[in-house]
Amino acid sequence: MSTATTSTRPAPPRRRRQDDTKLALLFIAPATVGLLAFLVWPLLTGIYYSFTEYTTLSPPEWVGFTNYQAMFADPVFWNSLKVTILYVLINIGVQTVVALVIAVLMQRLTQSTILRSLVLAPYLVSNVVAAIVFLWILDTQLGIFNIFLQWIGFDPIAFWASETWVIPTVALVNVWRHMGYTALLLFAGLQAIPGHLYEAARTEGAGEITLFRRITLPLLRPILALVLIMTIIGSFQVFDTISVTTQGGPADASRVLQMYIYQNAFAEYQFGYASALSVALLVILMVVTFTQYWLTNAGKSDLD
Repeated sequence: MSTATTSTRPAPPRRRRQDDTKLALLFIAPATVGLLAFLVWPLLTGIYYSFTEYTTLSPPEWVGFTNYQAMFADPVFWNSLKVTILYVLINIGVQTVVALVIAVLMQRLTQSTILRSLVLAPYLVSNVVAAIVFLWILDTQLGIFNIFLQWIGFDPIAFWASETWVIPTVALVNVWRHMGYTALLLFAGLQAIPGHLYEAARTEGAGEITLFRRITLPLLRPILALVLIMTIIGSFQVFDTISVTTQGGPADASRVLQMYIYQNAFAEYQFGYASALSVALLVILMVVTFTQYWLTNAGKSDLD
């Protein structure tokens, strides 16, 4: 009596690929739904509303390019854009330099994990909390910083009430919060630079400044470009610090573009015009991002 033996054959490659595709689609489905619901759909809806007159009291009414024509003729829009650019320049300039110095010092002097945690600590504080704390610290009459200025013989400074000081003050508050995170990103880029390049340069008599100019900066360019792009995008979207501290004052000196969009949408209920302002901000960010990416050759590395 013979017994039949059965063998299990593996699934055909085509079927396995189909099963893998279905499993992959299942895993990315939640993220895809979230992307479509909370990013793509609001973006398309905002672009549509920018061509309408919409105040929530009546259905959107198509008006074509009327909102954009009003925007280009709006002096408050141009002032908000100028204030935003001033903030971005101060924030980017100071934050990048300070973060780069911190990253280089961490690489040269210490590898302590505790120190890295301390550097990152301000980033764990929310923008609102940081704004409230500095609002008290820099208060003209009761702020501890102005009390210290008076103690050493200087007059108090109206950081939040001066048209000259308000934007630099907001920028430095955000520099304090974000410089640790930016420094760690740059520190990660520094770790990727081969150490033998520094050793070879030192044997040729190169000093620290020469090492930084000839090796560190060129090889750090892709990471530095990425950090600058991320920081510029975030800087153009500054809102919460100004909302907590100045509400756009004094005399519109801190009314950045995001604040102007918010005021049009939720104070004046001009959602069509606010959507047009938002689309303008999107276009500005796209132009700045692609221009910076092209100018810095962010996709290329000297290590290749």
